Amino acid sequence: MIVAARNCVLFFCCLLAAGAGFAQTADYTYRADHDPDGIGKFYAGREIAQVMGHQGADWLERPERQQEERPDLLLQSLPLHPGDVAADIGAGTGYLSWRMAKMVGDKGRVYCVEIQQEMLDLLAKKMAEHQTTNFQSVLGTVTDTHLPAHSVDVVLMVDVYHEFDHPYEMMQSIVRALKPGGRIVWVEYRAEDPAVPIKPLHKMSEAQVRKEAALLPLQWVETIEKLPRQHIFIFQKK
Repeated sequence: MIVAARNCVLFFCCLLAAGAGFAQTADYTYRADHDPDGIGKFYAGREIAQVMGHQGADWLERPERQQEERPDLLLQSLPLHPGDVAADIGAGTGYLSWRMAKMVGDKGRVYCVEIQQEMLDLLAKKMAEHQTTNFQSVLGTVTDTHLPAHSVDVVLMVDVYHEFDHPYEMMQSIVRALKPGGRIVWVEYRAEDPAVPIKPLHKMSEAQVRKEAALLPLQWVETIEKLPRQHIFIFQKK
């Protein structure tokens, strides 16, 4: 009877996972022989890149970023409106967070998610410099954003997804945080363009992004190619 009951519970959990649009387990593989810029862990045929530590925070605020990446064009592409709740995943120093906070206005909010407390400390200083108060810092983990369920209209991930140690688990967490119909704006350096001066593991192709997004209850909406070096992908929660 106990075994039968356990089997029923397991079967029910599998049905719930399938209904939510998630695969039952993450398919990770490991290799001792790998790219020195990676962690030796592979997901959907892609090696996961090493995380940029808080010691490299100055790179996020470099003056050349405006010309190299055109964040102004990225912000224009965000499906953000006054009063929205947004999440900046891997917010870093808050380079985009305070700008997003202006877009959603006083009635909106931006969750600034990081796994490094040192980054959140830098972010707090930057938000204070810009007199931004409609934000909330969130210290997540490598498997969980710690965002409230069904709370976010738009999630932004800029050049961060490829560094997720546990991309499947993190994306589950992000999808759970989205409201029904909420959107993910997924930005990555173009792997298809060898002229983009970024290490290969820190770039992603459109085919790879869509391959990994297909493992989640997400629907592709559009791909925007207006930035000098990066793809913009927009997905919607099913």
